[in-house]
Amino acid sequence: MVELKISEILNAISQPNRLRILKALREKKILCGCEMISKLGMEQSNLSRHLNTLVKAGVLRAWKKGVKMNYEIADERICNLIDLAENIVMDNLYTSNIKKFFSQKI
Repeated sequence: MVELKISEILNAISQPNRLRILKALREKKILCGCEMISKLGMEQSNLSRHLNTLVKAGVLRAWKKGVKMNYEIADERICNLIDLAENIVMDNLYTSNIKKFFSQKI
């Protein structure tokens, strides 16, 4: 059961547009869907599908205020997880570039 929930969270955040949504929410803390459309330049239907996936996985919290749907990151540790993945990618790129540099010098 725990593995299934972990998989659901990781799957939800593994899509590039969803990462963009999370980065936007990390900056502003709370955004409504219409703000995200203009900020991210996404179609409303596409954005809505991605937001729904993130909410279902428990990554985002959503609530209605008047006619607008507001969203926020449900747990800041999601940001830590994204930071960790980004650090791994950057470290791997750095290591790869160092290896390429030295292999060309030989």
